[in-house]
Amino acid sequence: MIFDRTELFSDRQPITATTASTNVWDTGATGTVYGAASPLRRDMGKGNELPLAIRVTESFNNLTNLTVGYQVADDAAFTQNLTTVITGGPYTLAQLQAGAAHILPDEVPVSADRRYHRLYYTVTGTAPTTGRITASITAGNQTNQVL
Repeated sequence: MIFDRTELFSDRQPITATTASTNVWDTGATGTVYGAASPLRRDMGKGNELPLAIRVTESFNNLTNLTVGYQVADDAAFTQNLTTVITGGPYTLAQLQAGAAHILPDEVPVSADRRYHRLYYTVTGTAPTTGRITASITAGNQTNQVL
């Protein structure tokens, strides 16, 4: 897999409570064509979904389950038009061992057409003291995994 630093949401991020991903993907402001009254609509590659890779890089302990949501918003604080476009889980402790892959559906949907993107991790049960995740948009996901 090829990772792009600008589209990396979590880089071995410890998940010890409900939290947002460390990094936010800013897709940039849309421009206004000369003579137009309003900016162009954002096009996330209609018809071509973006591959999303999520990997458990350190086994979790304690928690009952973890839910991962892909969120988009119009502002970097995620207060304007916040929408969760896909959700994965809940995933049990047994499913959150090091090496687990593709926790969310493999691709970001084309409906994720807001400027700012992040992942949001929701912990249920006792807060874990171990557990890390690496997650990113990728150039393509490997399909012949050996765990």
